[in-house]
Amino acid sequence: MEIRRFGVGNRRPDGPPGTTGVAGQVIHADARGNVAELAFARRASIEPHSNPNTTWFVVIEGGGLVQVGDERARVAAGEAILWPADVPHAAWTELSEMRAIVVELTGADDAHLRGILDGRPLEIAAGGLGVGAAGAGAPEDAALPADGELAATPADAAQTAAEGEPV
Repeated sequence: MEIRRFGVGNRRPDGPPGTTGVAGQVIHADARGNVAELAFARRASIEPHSNPNTTWFVVIEGGGLVQVGDERARVAAGEAILWPADVPHAAWTELSEMRAIVVELTGADDAHLRGILDGRPLEIAAGGLGVGAAGAGAPEDAALPADGELAATPADAAQTAAEGEPV
């Protein structure tokens, strides 16, 4: 078991390059990516910059502001912000403090796989097949979903009936 310490008493007071009022601690760094904790004092900032890696900025305490490209938003604990590769981004605080975990991913972007992650869950019925697929009382010759497709759900059938067209 390996335990890495971060937080109060473990941060570098000078923070990463391009920051003001930000203390930080690298939790993990290797060829696959970096994970770090950042602690923003009041009126602290990460200056606008970009990098070649997709990064998640996960606010775990307090709140502040972030910028991605030309968009700006207030953020608070419990929110995660995607900083896409090669898009300028920044973060700062005004009158509050903020703590964030930054997860920088290296390697090729897998955006083409996100459709699988954004899909709705497959309902499992008796026999282990999705509702609407063969099994769960359907005729044996009912079509199974193709690889990567999700089986229809009762909600899909209700929507089809209401709208009169397939989903």
